[in-house]
Amino acid sequence: MTEQNSKILILESEPDILMRKHSIEDFPNESCGFMYGYETETERIITIARPVINSKEGDQKRRFEISPFDYMKAEAFALQKNLTLLGVYHSHPQHPAIASVHDLKSAMPFFSYVIYSVMNAKIDDVKSWQLKDNGEEFYEEEVRLTILNTVNKIQTT
Repeated sequence: MTEQNSKILILESEPDILMRKHSIEDFPNESCGFMYGYETETERIITIARPVINSKEGDQKRRFEISPFDYMKAEAFALQKNLTLLGVYHSHPQHPAIASVHDLKSAMPFFSYVIYSVMNAKIDDVKSWQLKDNGEEFYEEEVRLTILNTVNKIQTT
């Protein structure tokens, strides 16, 4: 279900591949990182993803945490590259790509939250979530993946 004014989230090939690879490499723990890009009136386009270390102490198989220092570095990177910090990605090992209560507690307005479901060390699904205006629940964003074909044209799926 999407909100009436929500934008389509476009994941370009390079950041999508990087986030998938990171999610599989960190399995069975949760991976995490930042997503950067730009917006149009109808789309949020993710052009760069940057992994960070899951700094959660304790059970990283079910939780992730990003350090305040990594958030500061993410904001600086966005300014330096003239991009917008559009959100955070993370993985759900052995769990669906559905935003959890824990995800909701740490969510911020504006950000997209892309979740990669990793089942048995393979990507099973990808979904994106954003906070509703009330700040008390998520809505699912429509996700489109771009694929570079052999004649260098971009297709969306």
